[in-house]
Amino acid sequence: MREILNDLEISDLLSDPDPIRRAQSQLKRQLPKRFYKTVAVAPVEDGFAVHLDGKPVRTPAKAILTLPTAKAAELVAAEFSAQEENIDPTTMPAMRLVNTAIDGVATDPQAVLEDILRFASSDLLCYRAEAPEKLVERQAEAWDGVLDWARASLGARFVLTEGVIHVEQPREAIGAIGIHLSQRAEPLKLASLHVMTTLTGSALLALAVETGEIDAETGWNAAHVDEDWQIEQWGQDSEAVARRNYRKRDFMAAIALLEALKA
Repeated sequence: MREILNDLEISDLLSDPDPIRRAQSQLKRQLPKRFYKTVAVAPVEDGFAVHLDGKPVRTPAKAILTLPTAKAAELVAAEFSAQEENIDPTTMPAMRLVNTAIDGVATDPQAVLEDILRFASSDLLCYRAEAPEKLVERQAEAWDGVLDWARASLGARFVLTEGVIHVEQPREAIGAIGIHLSQRAEPLKLASLHVMTTLTGSALLALAVETGEIDAETGWNAAHVDEDWQIEQWGQDSEAVARRNYRKRDFMAAIALLEALKA
């Protein structure tokens, strides 16, 4: 399951420190030619499918890619339409996410739920800087409201600590998050929440965005308070910017899919 979920990560394309090997690695990626002319969404028995030249798109495991709402199918169809000479899966985060949900998450949703809970047990928002004062203030400003929401709305009271030494969270808090997640056990929802959680390091931020407690930009920025502080002090390089942009695109695609599932 972990291997299937990791298929959503593409940062390895930019991670090799040797620029020659990195370039060679990217050149080896043989992208298929765009073989279709038309893209359409078609109703099927269980929902809506994406058709290329009248034929349904299938997942890597050969299942017909079927979504419960037309809007969700249109999200994937738009990614196929946007492909030009070649089909580049790294530019199709919604399609990759749906494939993962159908081929992987649907086979064992409990494992994905438990993985999100593991993030909650060491959630980013619970680990605070001791100094400098401005960073401490920024963390509090970005994170305290989400923790207050989790306590008031989910019944989950988390323990904070300074530094990176692990702090044991109350079983009641993790149990409350588990109850909340169990109401979102559909594979597409769980897959989306898992992506949001892993990209931010925070199950609480993912759930706060999913419920509408905070918006997507606020959630993404909250996940990068520490990183942004470091950038202000030391600057950043172009590869770091590219990796962050890729990750944000996948984060936003997960949110877009969650919204489309409500339609």
